[in-house]
Amino acid sequence: MKKTRNTTAKTAVLEVFEKSRTALSHTEIQKQLNGICDRVTIYRILERLMNDDIIHKISNLDGTVKYAKCNHSHQRVHIHNHAHFSCENCHEITCLENVKPSYIMPHNYKVKEINFTLSGLCPNCLNSNI
Repeated sequence: MKKTRNTTAKTAVLEVFEKSRTALSHTEIQKQLNGICDRVTIYRILERLMNDDIIHKISNLDGTVKYAKCNHSHQRVHIHNHAHFSCENCHEITCLENVKPSYIMPHNYKVKEINFTLSGLCPNCLNSNI
């Protein structure tokens, strides 16, 4: 993992991820930064954080791209091929570290990345509908 310099904007983006329990879109991150930097700078920071394996990208069922902080401190091998949950009510996306996707591929394919998303109601929305 290569070192990158910390800027005020990068530090602010990292703080946004530290406070969030769910994945965030670029727009959600930009709103929380309150004008600290422009949208292009945020994209560059997100790209850098993905390259440094600090965050990972999630494509939601509706095509929205969100980003989540990596939780890999306990793993020797860092992979992002875990399941995600997309709530149909509040639209939050959470990483499901203990749910492992399963698939069987034909021999002439090589999988490099998995985007495994389950949808339904999250615990907060499920409890509020009772």
